[in-house]
Amino acid sequence: MLIADDLDKLLSILPDFIKIPLRSHPNKKFLIEVVMDLGRRPEARFPDGPQYLSMNRISWCDLDLCIKKIPRFSGDNRSGIESTLHRISSIRNRKGNVVGLTFRVGRAIFGTISVIRDLLYANKSILLLGKPGVGKTTAIREITRVLADEMEKRVVIIDTSNEIAGDGDIPHPAIGRARRMQVSKPELQYQVMIEAVENHMPEVIIIDEIGTELEALAARTIAERGVQLVGTAHGNSLDNLIKNPTLSDLVGGIQYVTLGDDEAKRRGSQKSILERKTLPAFQVAIEIHERSDWIIHEKVDETVDKILQGSLTFLQRRKLNGDGSIAIQMESLNSLDLMLYDTFYAQDVIKSNFYSENFSSVKDNNFINLSSNFASNLKNFDNKSIQRGTYSYSLKLYTLYIYGLNLQQVESSIKHLNLSLILTRDLFKADYILGLKSSIKYSSKIRQVAKLKKIIIYTINTSSISSINRALKKISTVKSNILDNWFRLSVDKEGIELDAIIEVRYAIEKIVLKSMESVILLPRNDSIRDLQLKLINLYNLKYSTFSKNTSQQLIVYPNN
Repeated sequence: MLIADDLDKLLSILPDFIKIPLRSHPNKKFLIEVVMDLGRRPEARFPDGPQYLSMNRISWCDLDLCIKKIPRFSGDNRSGIESTLHRISSIRNRKGNVVGLTFRVGRAIFGTISVIRDLLYANKSILLLGKPGVGKTTAIREITRVLADEMEKRVVIIDTSNEIAGDGDIPHPAIGRARRMQVSKPELQYQVMIEAVENHMPEVIIIDEIGTELEALAARTIAERGVQLVGTAHGNSLDNLIKNPTLSDLVGGIQYVTLGDDEAKRRGSQKSILERKTLPAFQVAIEIHERSDWIIHEKVDETVDKILQGSLTFLQRRKLNGDGSIAIQMESLNSLDLMLYDTFYAQDVIKSNFYSENFSSVKDNNFINLSSNFASNLKNFDNKSIQRGTYSYSLKLYTLYIYGLNLQQVESSIKHLNLSLILTRDLFKADYILGLKSSIKYSSKIRQVAKLKKIIIYTINTSSISSINRALKKISTVKSNILDNWFRLSVDKEGIELDAIIEVRYAIEKIVLKSMESVILLPRNDSIRDLQLKLINLYNLKYSTFSKNTSQQLIVYPNN
């Protein structure tokens, strides 16, 4: 990854008591910005935090010295250094005098968009989202170069603040063959966007910082004319953008729709719902949370629809590893738990992370074998510590999600019955779901999540206290009986016996019940297998034995 930053040109503007410490600073190449505020000590900001550069405080003379070395500030209080990517912003007092300066280091980093190179060849419009300073402009600059030089497209940049192509009349070499249109005033950006399409026949238009309703409307107009768009907008996620009334048109916009009784019942929703107005101006959305950690929405229209419906939504997380490989993970939008797979494109290796590293899949018979080094890692399982000669027993508190019931009423029942249950508002963290049968029936989201996360749903016909108490007792009894019996089996056991018991419980709870997979246990002698069978019977699971060489092994099956 090649980096060009022209840092010396920026440092030459600063006073000596700031310039000298920075030139010798060990983390100079990671510098983000330098801040000079009147009456305060100068500050350098790095990825790991800010640092003071001097004991001297900034004076009017220091600010005037810097201002004389740079071009005049534009209407948005920004300036720059010709032929560089650096940005200099000012803070003014009520009289219009400059009382603070921010020197933002601009860098051309070649190779930053290898994570999404495949998306560029799909000829779809791409929107980059992220908080300020996360690297959106750096990424869009490299996208511009790839589209213009490597893919040989006609690319025009709408460069409102000269951040993409640098200050001055001659664009920075980092944008390649792309052409740059400057904007005289920030409020005229939308007009220049339309002018670029009408006058210069671009195949791709690059827009940095879409921030107003007129700019969003111009982006939609450009997309409808068949021009590929690549733009950035402030916002941590696609969900934030949908809720932003100014920019929601970029992803299709939202509107209230009133459904009929039959349609509302069929969808399992309320009669007044939110729906997407029209097709999005951008077909692909990318959330940049860190410089090497990007979340991809390849079909924005489908993702927006699912978010508005409250349905379970999946997305891609792409990470650039230190060795240059790219890891792709499929995740749930709501929980961001690892769901399906990791793929390493750069090394042409596909590896499954669906199971714990202690297991290996045997595809021929759909069993999961426990590895030979598994027993040595078992004693840290769950929240029980069982040591030879000393036993400590602590009951795990299981989480319960309430749907369609009075939360305070359920909480009061749990306290009155003294049950080991905790109420949670996060559906994805629940061990159990308790709700009214009539409510659960029409909630597709609850059923989808429960099926995906293997959460048991308990339903009651009425919300009476007696019905709630019976359901809570049933939920609590199932786990408590197993834990108590497991503990009694473990007392006075040590060495191989203790390892064998923990092995069975780990295999059943982490694989058989959670992933609905059969498990082959490690080879054991007859007395150890009998001990393991007692625990298997507590879970009411089926099992069988098979012989391998001279030893016998147990197979535990899920209840399908």
